[in-house]
Amino acid sequence: MKTDLPGCLSIVGLGPGAEGLLTDQVRAAISDASDAFGYFPYVDRLSSLQHLQLHASDNGEELSRASEALNRASTGRRVLLLSSGDPGVFAMASAVFEALQAASLEERERWSRVDIRVLPGITAMLAAAARLGAPLGHDFCAINLSDNLKPASVIERRVRLAAQADFAMAFYNPASRARPEGFARALRVLREECEPGRLICFARNVSRADETLCVHRLDAVDASMADMRTLVIVGNSLTQQVGRYVYTPRSYGGADHE
Repeated sequence: MKTDLPGCLSIVGLGPGAEGLLTDQVRAAISDASDAFGYFPYVDRLSSLQHLQLHASDNGEELSRASEALNRASTGRRVLLLSSGDPGVFAMASAVFEALQAASLEERERWSRVDIRVLPGITAMLAAAARLGAPLGHDFCAINLSDNLKPASVIERRVRLAAQADFAMAFYNPASRARPEGFARALRVLREECEPGRLICFARNVSRADETLCVHRLDAVDASMADMRTLVIVGNSLTQQVGRYVYTPRSYGGADHE
């Protein structure tokens, strides 16, 4: 999309890890860019590209990173703001628009000269589901188990209501060294709301060389099975395993197949 704006900020998703899961649209944006801002591990993925000026920052600095990227783009540069997976799923696209919402009048005037583009990527949820089979084949939801940006009580309520509604669920950020209790908290709710045989899938480092996939019944799962590199998919009450594949049927409760 051509515009007359002098600068461009492309908020891009680098996918779950493998180069083959990077979209052509994002590849083109990377080739055309002058600068890249992002969390250290994401910036490191582009460290071999000589045409880019790299600006790495730590986790938890999303709003300042978004503001710095907008400032850079307002000078006429073609800037990347990096996320893993998809930039709109628990990632940097929201941070940019939060920064715009909170901007001063002077910042809004300056940033109005920037063409902001959100370029989708393949998120870990979809990559993991594809490797497992089709566990998200019917209605599903995604829940971030980190209580860094929302109260633990909100997370617990959302997991409980999703379980009661019999959604399949994809859990992001199940546990970290700083916040190890997220998945344990979700497991307590699942055991209260779901049958013991509910299938739980663990996909760690999907698309990378050390990828691991495993599937267990809820009554055989413990909180130590997931860390921050793990995407957890909880099936609904009809989710089944056929051979090594897990799938959730497209129909529910006797409804006709489409």
